[in-house]
Amino acid sequence: MSAPSELSPEDVQRIRLEVLRREHRDLDEAIAALADSGRGDPLGLRRLKKQKLALKDEIARIEDRLIPDIIA
Repeated sequence: MSAPSELSPEDVQRIRLEVLRREHRDLDEAIAALADSGRGDPLGLRRLKKQKLALKDEIARIEDRLIPDIIA
């Protein structure tokens, strides 16, 4: 059996989705750590939260493309 030399567009999207989920989780942990320590500046925390929200939106867009709508 030979492995395919190229990934399908769907496989690329699934890999991208996992990367974004990991980045989202890492940002969540960073935000929590800064908030708990009390050392994080409010502007920096706001920027991280905004970045996390943008990642969440991108994750939702990719999931919508990968998971077909089922009309019941």
